[in-house]
Amino acid sequence: MDDKKKKKETKKIDDKLELELTRLKNQVEEFKSKYLRALADYQNLEKRVSQEREGIIKSANNTLILKILPFLDNLEKAQAFVNDPGLKLAKDNLFNILKEVGLQEIEVINKEYDPYTAEVIDMVEGNKENIVAAVLRKGYRINSKVLRVAQVKVSKKIEVQNPKLEANKSL
Repeated sequence: MDDKKKKKETKKIDDKLELELTRLKNQVEEFKSKYLRALADYQNLEKRVSQEREGIIKSANNTLILKILPFLDNLEKAQAFVNDPGLKLAKDNLFNILKEVGLQEIEVINKEYDPYTAEVIDMVEGNKENIVAAVLRKGYRINSKVLRVAQVKVSKKIEVQNPKLEANKSL
C-alpha cells in the first residue's frame, strides 16, 4: 500500500509540475510576443523619427535656398551690365553649390507655357500661341519639386485682320 500511496503522491506532484511547466511555457510565449511587438514598435518609431528629421532638414534647406535665390538673381543682373570675370566666378560657384544640393533651373524659354512651372507676367505678340517668349525671373526645382516658378512673357498670336473685309462686313 505504501507503494501505491507513493505512486499516487508522485503522480500528483508530476501533474502539478506538468501544469506549472505548461503555465510557465505559456507565460514565456506571452512575454516573447509582447517583447517582439515592443521591439517592432520601437523600430517603427526610429524609422518615423528618422523620416521626420529628414523632412525637417529638407524643409530648412529649401527655405534657405529660397532666401539665397534673389541674391543669385542679382548676381546675374549685375553680370549682364558688368563684364567682370570675378563676378562670373562668384555667380558660377554659388550656382554650383546650389546644384550640389539638388537645385535645377527650370527650362521654359521657347517652350509651351506650363502654369505649374511658370507665372505669366506679360503677353507679347508672337507667331505662335502660348509659347514662352522671354524669362523675366528664372524658376528652379529641387529634387523634381518646384521651388520657385519662373516669371515669363508668353506669346499671343495676333490675327492680322484685312481692312477690306472689315469694310465689307459693315455694309
